[in-house]
Amino acid sequence: MAWFLLFLAGVLEIGWAIGLKYTDGFTRPIPTALTAASMVASVVLLGIAVRTLPLGTAYAIWTGIGTVGTVILGIVLFSEPATAVRLACIALIIAGIAGLKATA
Repeated sequence: MAWFLLFLAGVLEIGWAIGLKYTDGFTRPIPTALTAASMVASVVLLGIAVRTLPLGTAYAIWTGIGTVGTVILGIVLFSEPATAVRLACIALIIAGIAGLKATA
C-alpha cells in the first residue's frame, strides 16, 4: 500500500508542477486552488508512505516520478524540446528509480 501511495503522491507532484504553468503567476483562482490542493495532497501522501518506506528512497522516487512526468508533459503540452540528451537523461532517472525500488 505504501508504494501505491508513493506513486500517487508522485502523480500529484506532476499535477502541481504542471498546474503552476496554468496559474499564470497565481492570478487565476481555479488553477491556483487546484495546484495548491495537489501540492498538499502530494506531500501528505508522501508523509504517509514514509511511515513504512525508507525516507531517502521514497523521496528520491517521489521527486523522480515528478521530474520524469513533468518533463514528458512539458514536451507534450508545451512543445518543449525532446532532444536525444533530454530523453537519455529521463532514461537515467527512470533507471535510478527502478534501482532504488529494487533495493528498498
